[in-house]
Amino acid sequence: MPQAPLNQFPFVGGSYLARSRNFDAQRTVNLYAETSGSGNSKSIACLIGTPGTVDWNSSAAAAGGVRGQIRFSADVAVVVRGKNVDKIDATGTVSTTLGTIPNLSTPVSMASNGIVIMMVTGPEGYVIDPTAGTVTQIVDPDFYGADVVWFINGYFVFNKPGTQQYQITRLYSTVIDPLDFASAEGAPDLLISLIVVNNEVLLLGENTAEFHANSGNPDFPFELIRGTLIEQGCAAKFSAAKMTDGNGVGTAFWLTRNEAGQGMVVRNVGYQPQRISDHALEFAIQNYSRIDDAVGYTYQQEGHNFYMLSFPTANATWCYDTSAELWHERAWRNPVDGSLNRHRTWNHMFFGGKNLVGDWAVGTIYEFDLDVQVDRAIFDGANYFGETLPAIRQCPHLSSGDLWQIFDRLWIDMETGVGLFRDAVVNAAGGSPSSVGKNPQLLLEWSDDGGHTFPNSMLVPIGKLGEKRARAVARRLGKSRDRVFRVTITDPVKRVFNGAGCNVRVAA
Repeated sequence: MPQAPLNQFPFVGGSYLARSRNFDAQRTVNLYAETSGSGNSKSIACLIGTPGTVDWNSSAAAAGGVRGQIRFSADVAVVVRGKNVDKIDATGTVSTTLGTIPNLSTPVSMASNGIVIMMVTGPEGYVIDPTAGTVTQIVDPDFYGADVVWFINGYFVFNKPGTQQYQITRLYSTVIDPLDFASAEGAPDLLISLIVVNNEVLLLGENTAEFHANSGNPDFPFELIRGTLIEQGCAAKFSAAKMTDGNGVGTAFWLTRNEAGQGMVVRNVGYQPQRISDHALEFAIQNYSRIDDAVGYTYQQEGHNFYMLSFPTANATWCYDTSAELWHERAWRNPVDGSLNRHRTWNHMFFGGKNLVGDWAVGTIYEFDLDVQVDRAIFDGANYFGETLPAIRQCPHLSSGDLWQIFDRLWIDMETGVGLFRDAVVNAAGGSPSSVGKNPQLLLEWSDDGGHTFPNSMLVPIGKLGEKRARAVARRLGKSRDRVFRVTITDPVKRVFNGAGCNVRVAA
């Protein structure tokens, strides 16, 4: 049997769990890809652990999850948790509860004109004045409810549920004129959502979308931009989110439907849609029992722009990184049963120099921190303690046609010697505390049935603190005609993977 040289194999990549796992069985959970910026890096790309969530502000009095949050000024933010509308300063201290609204678990939408905030909940609307400390329900008979609200050119703009129409307020006001409305014109479908991008209003209907802009018309300022009809509507009103790239250009992302079907994810490039979902993601979405409850948000960290898309009923979260143009999965590990679930966050604001995200289940706002490798963490003055944040990479198939492969040695090229000074305490499966991290290990598993089951496993040390010459190596891994490796790290230590390789002998 010939001895093969040390072979690199594709390790860095995104999630691609195809309709047939025998075709492609890749998963990337709580890891994202970063390509080389110098062109002379050790590898062309690496995988980096996604940020942990650190408790920035919590409210024991909150009746439910964080339904929405918005930065009002450099020093003031407004957060809706269950029924409570709270004003928070940049240190994370709740200054006051401004008022209450009906206690629901659904998202709210908010926009600011610099003077007040307009908030809509679906059936109701409110005006929040953080300076005066008031929350006032909109009782104007010309307000019919709204799902989403934005601010553009001095006007609040919002949809009129169950119609093709959207409304605006008077200039720098919350007063609504009964004649200040317009309709999506391109097709006779209902208006599902809208979003302001590049100083234009993108109207997202059931099957189509179109752009309106401020023409200066004194009767009604916004008019259709001719030639901007998009034959892709919106399948989930809260999936729409805006991202601004490094050049200051805004892009809208949303989950689509049209007369032919549903379940793709697109972004606009100018006035054209660009499909960014792949067949594997679309296969996953088609198998969800419900997708109209999907919720999306965007954030930027270390030059990466991320679009987070969560499916509450399906209990899944997918994330698109525009830098690598790859999808990965985000997951929260339930400490009671060890199961992987949708990410605990579903909205975002950048406030006080921090990426702050809201928990959908409890009234906690977290900071995204790339140097923290646990979820729902609390800092005790020396260490962060929280819940296990797993990082998982399930690799591409390794096969040589119908030949047997004998795996003598496999190594994972990663940053080693990242152990902690002392063991940390995390909540493990079953909810019991577990001391981990001082002598970290990765769990190596492998499948010989096309990635369907992973009955084989071993623990591989990745080096105590300072052991930078340590190597993550596994030996005598048996033989297979089709091998899929899976690597998992649950220790609360730094996760950076550059690649992998193996010694393989092949035989008939």
